[in-house]
Amino acid sequence: MDNLALIESFGDFKDDKNIDRITLMAILEETLKTVLKKKYGTDDNFDIIVNPDKGDLEIWHNRIVVEDGFSEDDATDIELSEARKIEPDFEVGEEVSEKIPIEALGRRAILTLRQTLVSKVMEHDNSNLYEKFKGLIGEVVSGEIHYVRHKQVIIMDDEQNEMILPKENQIPSDFFRKGDTLRAVVDDVKLRGAKPQIILSRTSPKFLEKLFEQEIPEILDGLITIKSVVRMPGDKAKVAVESYDDRIDPVGACVGMKGSRIHSIVRELRNENIDVINYTNNLSLYIQRALSPAKISNIEINEEKNKALVHVNAEEVSKAIGKGGYNVRLASKLVGMEIDIFREGAQDEDVELREFSDEIDSWVIDAFSAIGLDTAKSILEQDVDDLIKRTDLEEETILEVIRILKEEFED
Repeated sequence: MDNLALIESFGDFKDDKNIDRITLMAILEETLKTVLKKKYGTDDNFDIIVNPDKGDLEIWHNRIVVEDGFSEDDATDIELSEARKIEPDFEVGEEVSEKIPIEALGRRAILTLRQTLVSKVMEHDNSNLYEKFKGLIGEVVSGEIHYVRHKQVIIMDDEQNEMILPKENQIPSDFFRKGDTLRAVVDDVKLRGAKPQIILSRTSPKFLEKLFEQEIPEILDGLITIKSVVRMPGDKAKVAVESYDDRIDPVGACVGMKGSRIHSIVRELRNENIDVINYTNNLSLYIQRALSPAKISNIEINEEKNKALVHVNAEEVSKAIGKGGYNVRLASKLVGMEIDIFREGAQDEDVELREFSDEIDSWVIDAFSAIGLDTAKSILEQDVDDLIKRTDLEEETILEVIRILKEEFED
């Protein structure tokens, strides 16, 4: 195999791995040095000349001429008689540069050369891939779903790079089919051995933030700034936005006419309920906006303990806390402060069970109503075992209802 044929055979890697010829030649030179060092014990006495334009490769062995019988190392010395076979006028002490054809390295060395080159090209490819996606952390990428597995979904981008969406990074209501296009944010890039593993996420607040940037031109242009994003993936999210231009309503711009702008984001997030609020440095007002849609009566802020006690009327309790406590929990994360909801009014005042519909499923409320229990107090006064028999509800469900009522009604 001559030099040109060898280089052209290595050129397959250039096409397969999308690697430029100059880089390939640099890798080839490094690989050749490794093979020479293995064969001769050193690569110090060799010059490797690579011409990427002509696809040419030359190996030159440099040695010093010594008297016959005085060569101590064939890698560094050449006897006078051998030197004069190359040039008849060589003398002892002179340097001889001898061109070594690739085939002179031997079949095994050439095989080693190719295997080492494969390894080096893969290493180069993996390094480039790692650096590329490391720079894309926090950015939205898209690809085609290749495999749907129990614990993860495998996605291939346009360059056939493999990306992984783990189960824990999927929105609970996500449903995937092979061949569908999927969007997600690059969450992390890990090295698994020598190969980079690209981890995606659809539950990260960054994903929602980037979707806002893509769908709202004013955010992309810097006219509106996203101050904070918090999520309960698939259920509820809150986004605080701010505009430095008084002529721009940041909330209105994000929502759009009749929700036209935010609708595509909600659809992408599997109908996640998104509250967009206007950011303010006024902490009391910010808390009030964060607890929307509940109407607040009064707010007591303890900055030393980083807590806020929010007073609401009885009919606003369920709105302030939200189903599963999502509203108050997200509001706490948004403002960076623990928020406690306090129900105003006399402690013996009763509350209609329907007012807790944001936290208690309607079919559970109907089960209690069917046996004449329509208020919070009427349920709290009952024995748990008796409620199980009369409603046919599971004990776990009844205990959860009692917990909600105690926290929200008796506090």
